[in-house]
Amino acid sequence: MKVILLNLKLSIINQLNERIMKRIFTLSAIMIAMVAILAGCVKRGYDYGYDDQDDYWLRQESGDVVYADQYCPYYVVETNSGYTIIRATNGYAPYEGTVIYGDLSRRGSRDLYDYNDDVVIRGEITDYWLSYADAQYAIDNLCYTYNRSSTQGTAKKAIIVGTRSQK
Repeated sequence: MKVILLNLKLSIINQLNERIMKRIFTLSAIMIAMVAILAGCVKRGYDYGYDDQDDYWLRQESGDVVYADQYCPYYVVETNSGYTIIRATNGYAPYEGTVIYGDLSRRGSRDLYDYNDDVVIRGEITDYWLSYADAQYAIDNLCYTYNRSSTQGTAKKAIIVGTRSQK
């Protein structure tokens, strides 16, 4: 009789152990799945998807605005690779001396970062990697239709002061 009771107690304990083990296994599987799902969730802001906007822009190519005219939407930026001509597409053109960050070595419309005013501006890069003389010639021809104030029918010659070569 004692042996039967002992076997009955052992079988009850084994059944309880099996139930506990099943619960532990099920709960641990659910916890692992929850951790995997929640680890994939990332909070994104509305600042173009960059966590630190300044850090993103400061890693881009930089240049100094060396020519800007209030009557012409084009301005000249001096980079390490030469001169870049940009057309202001959103009506905002930076002033001379402004530091610009962005992809300045490809044609096309893109966002640029005005470091001095701490704003993101839109511009269309028309020419890049130009020499000093080529930049002067290009800006003279591009601003012809926007600036007809000179007597000979051409735009005023842009005097581009090289700032990077002096540094």
